[in-house]
Amino acid sequence: MNFLSIFVLIPLLMLLGLWLSRNIAQIRAVMTTGASALLIAAVGLTIVYLQARHGGATDEMLFRADVAWYPALNIHYSVGVDGISVAMLLLSAVIVFTGTFASWRLQPLTKEYFLWFTLLSMGVFGFFISTDLFTMFMFYEVALIPMYLLIGVWGSGRKEYAAMKLTLMLMGGSAFLLIGILGIYFGSGATTMNLLEIAQLHNIPIEQQRIWFPLTFLGFGVLGALFPFHTWSPDGHASAPTAVSMLHAGVLMKLGGYGCFRIAMYLMPEAAQELGWIFLVLTGISVVYGAFSACVQTDLKYINAYSSVSHCGLVLFAILMMNRTACTGAVLQMLSHGLMTALFFALIGMIYGRTHTRDVRELSGLMKIMPFLAVSYVIAGLANLGLPGLSGFIAEMTIFNGAFQHPDTFHRVWTVIACTSIVITAVYILRLVGKILYGTCTNKHHLTLTDATWDERTAVIILIACVAGLGLAPLWISNMIGDSVLPVVNLLATH
Repeated sequence: MNFLSIFVLIPLLMLLGLWLSRNIAQIRAVMTTGASALLIAAVGLTIVYLQARHGGATDEMLFRADVAWYPALNIHYSVGVDGISVAMLLLSAVIVFTGTFASWRLQPLTKEYFLWFTLLSMGVFGFFISTDLFTMFMFYEVALIPMYLLIGVWGSGRKEYAAMKLTLMLMGGSAFLLIGILGIYFGSGATTMNLLEIAQLHNIPIEQQRIWFPLTFLGFGVLGALFPFHTWSPDGHASAPTAVSMLHAGVLMKLGGYGCFRIAMYLMPEAAQELGWIFLVLTGISVVYGAFSACVQTDLKYINAYSSVSHCGLVLFAILMMNRTACTGAVLQMLSHGLMTALFFALIGMIYGRTHTRDVRELSGLMKIMPFLAVSYVIAGLANLGLPGLSGFIAEMTIFNGAFQHPDTFHRVWTVIACTSIVITAVYILRLVGKILYGTCTNKHHLTLTDATWDERTAVIILIACVAGLGLAPLWISNMIGDSVLPVVNLLATH
C-alpha cells in the first residue's frame, strides 16, 4: 500500500466514526476532521507531485503501487497519479470540504445522510487514483449508488422520480461501460487490466475498437451529460439536497469526461480518430442546447443544471479535438465548472433555505436583504459567463483556442457553433442576476430574512477564492495538466 490509498482510507475511517457517533456534535466533528484531512492530503499530494516533476521524474504516472486483488481474473488494486488526477483529487477535496459546511444544519437523519455522502466521496477519490480498469469501474459504481438514496430521501420536489430516473440512466451507462471494459481487456490480450499496460501493448484490432469505443465513450458520456442522454441531470440536480448537488455537479459529472479521455480515447486511438466526429456532433448539440434550455427555465436549480449540461458538453467537445491545448482546456473546464457550479448550488440552497422558493418570478431585490449571498451569486454568475480573471474565462479560452487549431473544416464549423454558447450564457446569467438581486423586493415576507451564517460563509468564501485563484494564476496547474495530456495526445496524433 502506498500513500495514495490514504484517499480511500480517510473516508473509510470517517464512515466508522460516523457509525459510532451518538449526537450531532460528534457527527460534525467527524465530518470536519475527515474533510480537512482529505483537503490537506490533496494539497500535500499536489506539492509532492510538482516537486517530483521538477526533480526530473518523467514517468507517465507517479507514486504507482500494485497489489493483486483477484488473480483469477487478473484484477489488481493498482494506483497512480498524473497531473490530471492530481487536479481532480484537489477539486474533489475542496468540494467535499465545502459541502460539509453547506449541509452543517441538515435535518432529519443527519448521521445517515453523512454516511452516504462520505461513501459517495470515497467512490470519487478511489476512481481518480485507480489505474486498473476493473478497480476504476468498481469505484465508479460506489460513487453512483448513494445518489439514489441521497436524492430519494433528503431531496425536494419530485425526488423519488428524479432519483429513479438518474439511477436507471446511469446504470444503463454502466452496462455499456462494463461491456466496453471487458471488450478492451479481452481484445488487447493483456495479462492485467492495468491501463498503462494495455496502452503499451496497443494491439486491440481496429474492428474491435469500432465496437468498444462507442460503448465506452457512451457509458462515460451518460455521466458527462452527453446529448441525448442528459435528461437525468436537470431532474437529479433540481431534487438533490444542496451538498449533494455540489458534489454531483462539481465532481461526479467529471468522472464522465475523465473516463472518456483516460479509457476510451487513450486505449482506442484509431477508433477515436475514425468515429470521433459522431460524438463531436452530439457534444456540440449538448453545448448549445444546454445554454438555450437554461434561458427558458424559471427554477434556479434547473437553470444551473442546464448550464451544467452546456459546460460539461464543452469538456467532451474539447477532448474530441485531440490536441494538447484543447485537452488541457477540457481538464481546466472540469476544474472551473466543478468549482463554480458547486458555488452556484451552495448559494441556491442558501437562498432557498430562507425564501422557500426557487422560482425566479417570486424573487427580487435580494441584494439589500442578504448582501453577502447576493454578491457571491453575482461572482458565481460572472465566472459562469466567462469574465476574465475568473476560472471560466481561462477554461473556455483554452478550449476554443485548441479547437481552432484543428486543421479540418468540419471541426472548425462545430467550434464556431459551440462558441455561440458564450453569448447565450451571458444572456441568461445577466437576466437572472438582474431579476432576483436588483430592484425592489416585492415579497414583504422576504424583508425580514437574514444573511449567511458563519458555516455558509466558510463554504462560499473558500469556493470563491478557488474560482478567483484558478482565474488569476492558472499557469502552474495548466502546465501540470498539459504535460499529463501529452502521452494520450501523442498517441492520438500518430494514428
